[in-house]
Amino acid sequence: MEQRTVGRTDITISPIGLGGGSWGREIDEEASYRIMDYALEKGITFFDTGDTYGGGQSREGRKAHYGVSDEREVSGEMYSSEKIIGRWMRARGCRDEVTLCTKVDTGGDPENIANALSGSLERLGVDRVDIYKLHSPDASVPIDETMMAMSEEVDAGRTTIIGCSNQTADQLRKSLEASKKHRLARWEIIQPPYSLAAPNDEQEVFPMCQEEQIAISCYSPLAAGFLTGKYGRDPLTWPTGSRYHISPAHADVYFSDLNFRLLDLLKEKAAEIGVPSLRLAMAWAMTHPAVTSVIIGTRTTYHIDNAIAALEMGLDPALREEMSSWTREK
Repeated sequence: MEQRTVGRTDITISPIGLGGGSWGREIDEEASYRIMDYALEKGITFFDTGDTYGGGQSREGRKAHYGVSDEREVSGEMYSSEKIIGRWMRARGCRDEVTLCTKVDTGGDPENIANALSGSLERLGVDRVDIYKLHSPDASVPIDETMMAMSEEVDAGRTTIIGCSNQTADQLRKSLEASKKHRLARWEIIQPPYSLAAPNDEQEVFPMCQEEQIAISCYSPLAAGFLTGKYGRDPLTWPTGSRYHISPAHADVYFSDLNFRLLDLLKEKAAEIGVPSLRLAMAWAMTHPAVTSVIIGTRTTYHIDNAIAALEMGLDPALREEMSSWTREK
């Protein structure tokens, strides 16, 4: 698989990234190992995780939504995603074959950033990561302070480059201004949600990234599984152990009359051209010219095969424009 350059750096990533959010949450450690083995064999070298990914966190999410935890969850091990990836890399001796990204999801305070990265490095069993991202904006901390703290981690050699996730165009602009003002390391990669059901960032964030030469590693190309068509409106019908079953807040993001109509159009078009609808949706996300890599969530090797098939399939510009017109109707 080809490797693509991240922003203005020497770091490269595969056009498909392997998201580790499922490790210990939707699938157990043994299954996680099989998927990581298969991904690396197929040339997927970009592995993405975070300091709040794993079984323990999903349990807390269900408590917040329903008031109770769910005993059917795969694992209660806190921070299990980083731990599982770390144990896998040690078992396989493949650290140098992977472009490793993790995130701080507990706030942009400088002390917290330093402590969070220390914890991530310990759980991953490494002395540095290739990419370190701020998972979400933190309005309680001045962006200058956050950027200084993130830049210090580059200077200390604990990460090669830094990036962000879930920033608006205005937040991204202010982050870049702070880096320029204080002569700091800047964001070289951003991780926004991007799918037919959530295309908004292509209006302002994508053009800014192209202008500033910032790589885009988008996530949820299937809208956290919504575009597979397996989720109805009634939570009782959601498959046990599935993404929405474990993290039901996704429904608040993607469930709308307009998105269910878009899903019908996707299914109709997929049947017309003879490809699985989830492959067609994946190809749409992959073929935006600003997208460097698409991070996929996987529970089986089939999900990897589908992503590779979508990458190889590409998308005729006229078909992509037709599909994009569905989102503008929203």
